[in-house]
Amino acid sequence: MADNSRVVVITGGSKGIGRATALRFAEEKASMVLMHFDPDENDADRTVKDLRLRGAAAESLRVDVSSSGDVEKAFSDIIERYGRVDVLVNNAGITRDTLLMRMKEQDWDAVIAVNLKSVFNCTRAVVRTMAKRRRGAIVNISSVVGQTGNAGQANYSASKAGIMGFSKSVAKEVAGRGITVNAVAPGYIDTEMTAGLPDKVKQEFLSQVPLGRMGRPEDVAEAVYWLSSEAATYITGQVIHVSGGMYM
Repeated sequence: MADNSRVVVITGGSKGIGRATALRFAEEKASMVLMHFDPDENDADRTVKDLRLRGAAAESLRVDVSSSGDVEKAFSDIIERYGRVDVLVNNAGITRDTLLMRMKEQDWDAVIAVNLKSVFNCTRAVVRTMAKRRRGAIVNISSVVGQTGNAGQANYSASKAGIMGFSKSVAKEVAGRGITVNAVAPGYIDTEMTAGLPDKVKQEFLSQVPLGRMGRPEDVAEAVYWLSSEAATYITGQVIHVSGGMYM
């Protein structure tokens, strides 16, 4: 690791928005740790390989970010080896969509644990070391449905709304230590998560997008990167919507 390279941790970093964000940070030759919980290492290995081809130092770790013990162990190891974490991107997320009347308790618990509790776990694990250095950037990936709600996604919408409130509260707690905390709320983005939606559902989503197209993971990555940059050190506690106008 070069002395001047930033240390960036991205959860859910093996594919989709996490992968696109990692590739954006690779342009500055950052040192990156990608956390994932895929059943195999294929996507993570491919992303790490692509990052290294771009000259960035990169590795992947399989971590259950909903487990506070696993997260504490992973970050303790990262901080011991790298000395610090400059940027944390909380991107890990899952869906278990169904109407509330049909939703099982485990579907609610799983989504809240992976999408929201993970943000608490990972943020708590890095904030002390950032505070000691009096600098750091935390960007949490929320969703437009955290603002608008969506039928069939009570669990997902609740988790993403929780991220917005969490980001604002922690931003107030740590601002005096030079740490910024912001959220990015993507809309309808072309990722693995949305690729499996029925065509009818895709058309319904598109009809709600004033710009008339799906977003790209790179669109979200640019917002995340900017919020983590020197250009945005006076911005904290904000929710930046990257949704083509789905929410205004």
